[in-house]
Amino acid sequence: MNFWNLALKIVFLSQTTTGILGNFSLLFCYLGLYYRECKLKPTDLILMHLMAANALIILSAGVPQTMVVWGLKQFLPEFGCRFILYIQQSARSVSIATTCLLSVFQAVTINPRKSCWKDHKAKAEKYIGCCMLIIWVLYLLINFISFLYPFSKRNTKNVTTKRDFEYCTTVRSDPISESLYAALVVCPEVFLSGLISWSSGSMIVLLFRHKQVVQHIRSTHKSSRTSPESRATQHILSLVSVFLGFYTLSSFLRGCFALLSKHNWWLVNITALISLCFPSFGPFVIMNHYSVMPSFRLFRIRNKPS
Repeated sequence: MNFWNLALKIVFLSQTTTGILGNFSLLFCYLGLYYRECKLKPTDLILMHLMAANALIILSAGVPQTMVVWGLKQFLPEFGCRFILYIQQSARSVSIATTCLLSVFQAVTINPRKSCWKDHKAKAEKYIGCCMLIIWVLYLLINFISFLYPFSKRNTKNVTTKRDFEYCTTVRSDPISESLYAALVVCPEVFLSGLISWSSGSMIVLLFRHKQVVQHIRSTHKSSRTSPESRATQHILSLVSVFLGFYTLSSFLRGCFALLSKHNWWLVNITALISLCFPSFGPFVIMNHYSVMPSFRLFRIRNKPS
């Protein structure tokens, strides 16, 4: 068990450090481009908000869990526990909604001009900022219900069960509150996951058809290079598969964690590790897909005083 404890300490510390460095480096790059009067593209604006949500997940979930595996337990009071969980749930919901918005926006912009989406492209770019504001406000308000629930039950005489997160303990919600939370948060997350799959699948089909159209041109050149269409398809597949894979597994484990009264040591730690995978490694998938770093360096070169 000592070997597994040491391995778990190293994994959590590495994962949390990687997530903090990856998310904050990209976030600062986007902020630097924005505040230096370099206009952000709609995709860059969405990704900036995605990095902010991922950073909040790492800080509110990764850092406390890392402190737990290194021996510091039950260090948060009741209010601090509820606040940390509130940030976790809100940031997770914003992350999946932002990824869905990114996927749908790409599907709209990549469609040809003659498609039925041509009238919505300009509107989509115009209202990206408004959509992001609505996403943040909506999920902050929805998760505020679960934040206030334990304080409303403090003066009741009913015997309430506790949920132990190792770094803190909080009151377990009653079935009515859990059903309300599932209707307002879990069901929309399932719908957003399906929307991500649909929009990404439509992009892959569109790129494949475009590749077939230009295949007779590329066949005249004997080159082993991968076509831009194939590279774009691979990027979309990698980004969506990483997101959906980790979030589906994370949702399943979180459901088991919520339903079981007694939590196994492996279940607690594996659930925490899987939940942090996309926020930690997602920025590096995005770096491979979007060229924000070269754009930031090019902007600095252009603005360097002679």
